[in-house]
Amino acid sequence: MSVERRIFERFSARFPVKFKDSRDEYGTDVFLRDASAWGVRFITCERLYLDDPVALEVKVHGGEFPTVLRGRVVWTRPANAAMWDVGLQFHKVDFMNMSRLFESALQS
Repeated sequence: MSVERRIFERFSARFPVKFKDSRDEYGTDVFLRDASAWGVRFITCERLYLDDPVALEVKVHGGEFPTVLRGRVVWTRPANAAMWDVGLQFHKVDFMNMSRLFESALQS
């Protein structure tokens, strides 16, 4: 039996996102699935590798500017034939960003 080692509770956060500075529209090839104060899980058609640095822009309800989430890839696995499930660990805990994301998740 595996022991849960999470410090922060994970919550469902299904938002369209995009890679920061990408010209693609939100939700074209990256989709947020869940989040915690320490990281997020998302799916993408892009192949990412362990320790890859990633910056995601999340468009949250009521936000004038997107929330930017920065971290490094800590795991990947195939989601299906065309998509990858990716775990991103933040470089630092940002409670303000997580508060915006959590409040937006509650509204949706």
